[in-house]
Amino acid sequence: MTIQLNSALLLIIEILYLLTVVGIVVVVISENRNPIKTVAWIMAVVFLPFIGIIWYAFFGQDATKKQVISRRMYSKLKKRPLDGMETAVEHIFPEEYINLINLLQNMDYTPLLGGNDVTLFTNGGDKFASLFADIEKAEKHIHIEYYVLLDDELGLKLQQALIRKAREGVEIRIIYDSFGSRKAKRKFFEDFRKAGIETEPFLKLSLSRLTSRLNYRTHRKIVVIDGRIGYVGGMNVADRYLKGLDWGCWRDTHARIEGKGVQGLQSVFLIDWYFVSQTLITSRDYFPVLGNYGECPMQIVNSGPLSETNEISHGIMQAIYNARKSIFIQTPYFLPPDAMADALQAAAIRGVDVRVMMSKRSDVPLVQRASFSYIKDMLKAGVKVYMYHKGFLHSKMMVFDGSLTLVGSANFDSRSFEQNFEVEAFIYDEKLGMQANDIFVEDQRFSDPVSMREWYKRSVKKRFIDSFLRLFAPLM
Repeated sequence: MTIQLNSALLLIIEILYLLTVVGIVVVVISENRNPIKTVAWIMAVVFLPFIGIIWYAFFGQDATKKQVISRRMYSKLKKRPLDGMETAVEHIFPEEYINLINLLQNMDYTPLLGGNDVTLFTNGGDKFASLFADIEKAEKHIHIEYYVLLDDELGLKLQQALIRKAREGVEIRIIYDSFGSRKAKRKFFEDFRKAGIETEPFLKLSLSRLTSRLNYRTHRKIVVIDGRIGYVGGMNVADRYLKGLDWGCWRDTHARIEGKGVQGLQSVFLIDWYFVSQTLITSRDYFPVLGNYGECPMQIVNSGPLSETNEISHGIMQAIYNARKSIFIQTPYFLPPDAMADALQAAAIRGVDVRVMMSKRSDVPLVQRASFSYIKDMLKAGVKVYMYHKGFLHSKMMVFDGSLTLVGSANFDSRSFEQNFEVEAFIYDEKLGMQANDIFVEDQRFSDPVSMREWYKRSVKKRFIDSFLRLFAPLM
């Protein structure tokens, strides 16, 4: 009798599981997503028993972008703060980028903002020393948004600095991602609030909303001080950005901007502030009149699941098409959409010096293995691939023809281009571009070039695992 009951129960479970799988497949197909991503989700739920369903429950649902804010409201908020702002005159940027500038301007109201001084940082010590110095000089307001904001030594030091400024009467607002900052204690954020600092989580997670909100995160790293000084790049607030990891340094890139480009960062922050607080801030007090601080015109491009187009990826594609001499890319994760991978290969074939640098060892091994599956085709097309071995390469920097530099939060993968809320500075300046080129070349000293012969020596097992994981690249 017991055997019969167990058999009946097992049959019921199998039927329920099958109905669940069929239901997910029907939903995914009916949502008219990117066909590649649709097939990837179907494969995940069909060929990864139970794991695929759990994965879809947490990362596959497409509900948040319908619930957070309407696209009409997003467009209105995006345009209002920068409406009427003075833009850079055409002659101060390389003429070959007019198509890219127009694309970004027309696609999502991203004006060209001139008169900027830009400083690039390649380690956390220099970046945070500069940031703390600027915080101490703040007079009116400080806006901060980080994917990871932890209550470790660095986080507590930042908290103390901000609390001191709050006591001086400086307005301070903080946005932290509730998933990326999940390891920080609740008390850490409550202490900000007790000090009078407005502090809000981005898409706060709760068990009832976990599956619909986990997939859409703010991956941005933004600081705006008095509407005049801004920071953007790949560094979060955690000790590892200063002290590195047990197995090596933490190599990253961040930019300090002084000038009108900060208005773009301010606009992005205030849109996100509306998301998290339902408070609309468009006062000109947060967009002061600024003079010329330098010679770097730029566009601050943000993207995420709320916009109609993938602005950052479209901008990168146009930059690849424009490239005539060189394309240097640093990224911790290399999972490009097929069209972007094809564009890089085509650039190399037509004679452009295309170089891709990623980390030899990663903090997310499965994603790294999937990244490895792209290397063979890159090498065959003439792309030079380097594996950084000094530590973990978390830098998200791209340089085109030594005159266009991209610094921001976006990784070179589908998640950053389509699902995360990201921000990227497109900087049009030859002097800065050559500096960024030099940074890349210096990092090559601590990188192993990948040769076709060596890559083919990898075992069949490793190559198969890489290729298998690549099937799920659109979902990673």
